[in-house]
Amino acid sequence: MRPPVPHRTRRRLLAASAAAALVLGGLAVTATSAAQAAPVGAGSYTTTPVGPLPSGCGNMTSNPRQFATAEAPPGPIPTNDWWSSLLWKRLNCSFSEPLHAHPVSYQPVTDGLGFSATSTPTITGTATGVGEYKYPYVEDIRVGVAGLGAPIVQVADWTDWTVTPYWSDGARTLRATIGHGLPFAYFRTSGGDAVINATGGSPTVWSNSGGTIGFTVRGHDYVGYAPSGASWTVSGNRISSTLAGRGYFSVALLPATTDSTARAQLAASYGQYAHAHVTGTRVGYTYNQATSQVETRYTFTTTPREGTETRTVVSLYPHQWKALAGATPITPTYPSARGRMKVLTGVAEFRTSMRFHGVLPELPAVATGAGADLTTLRQQLAAVRSNPMDQRGGDTYWTGKGLGRAARIAEIADLVGDTETRTSALNAIRATLNDWLTASPGETQRLFYYDQRWGTLIGYPASYGSDQELNDHHFHYGYYIAAAATLAKFDPAWARQDQYGGMIDLLIRDANNYDRADTRFPYLRDFDIYAGHDWASGHGAFASGNNQESSSEGMNFANALIQWGQATGSTAVRDAGIYLYTTQAAAIHEYWFDVNDENFPAAFGHNNVGMVWGDGGAYATWFSAAPEMIQGINLLPITGGHLYLGYHPNYNSTKYAELVRNKGGEPTVWQDLHWQFLALGDADAALAKLRANPGYTPEEGESRAHTFHWVRNLAALGRVDTGVTADHPLAAVFNRNGARTYVASNISGTPLTVRFSDGTQLTVAAGRTATSGAHTWSGGSGGGGVQPTPPP
Repeated sequence: MRPPVPHRTRRRLLAASAAAALVLGGLAVTATSAAQAAPVGAGSYTTTPVGPLPSGCGNMTSNPRQFATAEAPPGPIPTNDWWSSLLWKRLNCSFSEPLHAHPVSYQPVTDGLGFSATSTPTITGTATGVGEYKYPYVEDIRVGVAGLGAPIVQVADWTDWTVTPYWSDGARTLRATIGHGLPFAYFRTSGGDAVINATGGSPTVWSNSGGTIGFTVRGHDYVGYAPSGASWTVSGNRISSTLAGRGYFSVALLPATTDSTARAQLAASYGQYAHAHVTGTRVGYTYNQATSQVETRYTFTTTPREGTETRTVVSLYPHQWKALAGATPITPTYPSARGRMKVLTGVAEFRTSMRFHGVLPELPAVATGAGADLTTLRQQLAAVRSNPMDQRGGDTYWTGKGLGRAARIAEIADLVGDTETRTSALNAIRATLNDWLTASPGETQRLFYYDQRWGTLIGYPASYGSDQELNDHHFHYGYYIAAAATLAKFDPAWARQDQYGGMIDLLIRDANNYDRADTRFPYLRDFDIYAGHDWASGHGAFASGNNQESSSEGMNFANALIQWGQATGSTAVRDAGIYLYTTQAAAIHEYWFDVNDENFPAAFGHNNVGMVWGDGGAYATWFSAAPEMIQGINLLPITGGHLYLGYHPNYNSTKYAELVRNKGGEPTVWQDLHWQFLALGDADAALAKLRANPGYTPEEGESRAHTFHWVRNLAALGRVDTGVTADHPLAAVFNRNGARTYVASNISGTPLTVRFSDGTQLTVAAGRTATSGAHTWSGGSGGGGVQPTPPP
């Protein structure tokens, strides 16, 4: 969006998106004290606040652990999660907003934990304008302890995708563990009987034998599992048990079925695992460079409250079950805001296996490297030479956008031998990063502050709540890291840990700390491990749960890690980026684009959303109702790391057609983004649109040079070919009318031979990007990178 309305301005478009008010972070920051610098190599950060800090109920700013119990995990609190409003109480100072775990949503309140299993979406708006679908929290039951009246709900524990709320009123306690994908909620109690109140209407009890009771509320089937020797008593809407004095039980939501026999069988099957309480979850991932496979292992730790069973029941999101390895789901499924969830019973872990299709620093200049197209490109590069960043604001986000623009220009200029423009762009990147990555004594602007209490690195001037709400750190910092990766290829000394590489590593760790042993930052802050994508809000204090708008800027961060890790020789950073990139690409195609037309409600009418919420999705943004921006916010910035946007090329034309339909004609703003996206599916059409509209206004982070380079070269290369992989991360394959072009970038100082899965080999000289197959080309001179050594 063009000024005066800034891109990504945080204002509400849909009242139904959240019951809570949105608190904004300012663009300008007033200094509160002089900076005290903590050196990191040649760079530094300040340990003295210079602007607004995270805030919330009570003394959250100075004590972010005030709503955690003494037994909660040590270290900085996790933020940007699906359950963050429970721990970071920003608006609801006693309990939390609804927690959308899937297949169940939960609401902690004074007397226990509410359950919602909404299975029919609420759809508002229109199919050609702003609209949304939601599976809102509507309470079926409330589970607690007789007489419980806790004034606040604290957090006793958290693991990779579970959280444990804790209630106490001095006489009674309740402890529950809930999590993504868990049909069960697990409870421990003291001071009174366990109580299940059917708040959504009278329960229909269809089974009550011993410690197991099955009942239906609002059409949803639940089962309560008490210890052996216990029983359940039904009185009106109240179901209770003494638990035989043993203080534990679980409640499960069953998949819907109209067959009473099948329902009873499900209840019995789930019952085998009802007392193996999940007490821990953990992800592990590996990237096999030779096969370009990413294997992710989701592990569950359980504590048997009785018996010896340690396995459990889990439900999987579409991006997981479509990549499931070595397990078979049962037939019944759950509805959810993300589509059908499939169920595994009797497991202690499950694994997914996904192919990583590679990224590039930039598309090769197979068409723009010679002739009239080279002349055009050189003219466009010369036009931006004096101002490669074209920065639109001084905060972390707009500085990042400028850095991203300059990095694209530097990459393209290098490929076609325009050393003057490349040098100008690299100098702008270097000067800007050096400024921001250094906190001089007394400085209050263009620096980073580390808050040990919150375990976060905040850049000032902040914007869009990146300070007070810890919003969007992956969005902002991804641009810095990506630009640093470009600079590292040409100035490797700059990227050393004893120079500015150490500060770049801190930016990475703040947004998504890849090292569990590093207690300065929470593990993978912005990435929801089980959901498979980032969340943008630090506190997630909305009735609809957390949210994320620009999935493509999240992918910009993941790609930045791949590029930086490859340039600096860090296998850990590179592999973390590949894990984030591959997982999130799958999630985006399911939940933002619904490329297979399986997950969005049929009546929603849109084939993409601008925002994903915990309880649904919205064809909307925080800042505009224009279709170009609703669809474009999940495209920018388009880089050589955004080839995932072409994995389903037929969809690109479908999405573009919706834009034209909803707009009532071709786009009039952000045309360049949409042409570049269309080019991944139909480059000839995109090139024709570009050539027919020479006077368009570039998007704020774009340049004419980059758009022309991208669209023109895709017209020669064709579509991304996902049928072939490579044993090198910076490689990709394209296919035009059956003719493949193999591409690889060697950013190191020694020759490299890349092997593709169809047997093709491509030898790339030091510092070059090269192609073979339908196009044979070589260019570039960035050979300052260090090839990471794959771990044994």
